Amino acid sequence: MSLATLPFWPAFFLIVVLPTALAVGGTIVVRRRTRLKQLTDNNEVAGSQFAVVGVIYAVLLAFAVFVVWEQLTAAESDVVREAGSAVNLYRLAGGMEPQTGRNVRTLVTRYLETAIADEWPAMEQGVGSATATEALNALYAGVLVYQPADSRQEAILAGALHELSEVTEARRERLLKAATGVPSVIWFGLISGGFITIGFTWFFGTKNLAAQMLMTGGLSLIVCTGLLIILAIDHPFGGAVRVHPDVLAKVLEDFGHEAPPAR
Repeated sequence: MSLATLPFWPAFFLIVVLPTALAVGGTIVVRRRTRLKQLTDNNEVAGSQFAVVGVIYAVLLAFAVFVVWEQLTAAESDVVREAGSAVNLYRLAGGMEPQTGRNVRTLVTRYLETAIADEWPAMEQGVGSATATEALNALYAGVLVYQPADSRQEAILAGALHELSEVTEARRERLLKAATGVPSVIWFGLISGGFITIGFTWFFGTKNLAAQMLMTGGLSLIVCTGLLIILAIDHPFGGAVRVHPDVLAKVLEDFGHEAPPAR
């Protein structure tokens, strides 16, 4: 189990509580091994450098949070678009020749059931489901066998193909988002930058050690909480905060079918 798949509270302890305790402990160690005057003599120089480091790291942290949040909301939009197109295709099937229409509706239902039961668990690992791909291929085959006899039926077929294309594109988008995350080089910058930013506070000197410990702990809490947020939503379909197939399940309920449990 990776950190990204940990439940929220264990991840909170490992990423926020433990590093904050170590940061405060580092302050105590430095103060015990270094005279206060040596630290206070460097306050002015260290303060100017810390301001630069802090601003650079704040920009990097905010950028990473913004990117992963945008990815999460885009993944939610993809699922909603996929569900909406599936509904439209199901309704358009009602205008087809009865046997073909019933078959298309059955295939739409089967695809949604497969997406919920097979593909969502697979996306937690960053991959798609071969079973869902087969169900989508079968749906294409079911639509393409329809032979329109007049302009009205041609319009129905064109609309069905358009909605099927939307389903395919939305699925491709969510599979791409499931397989991608924050690059390793950015994680390296976030973690090393956080360590440097927090470590800077160890080399300031205040007469009140408790106050300095409180400031260091507060800074560490903010930095590590930002890292936790990024980790929690880095993988939209596999993190602590994830996109669930509730919209697809609601569509199945509207069709009169019960959503299957995820495997």
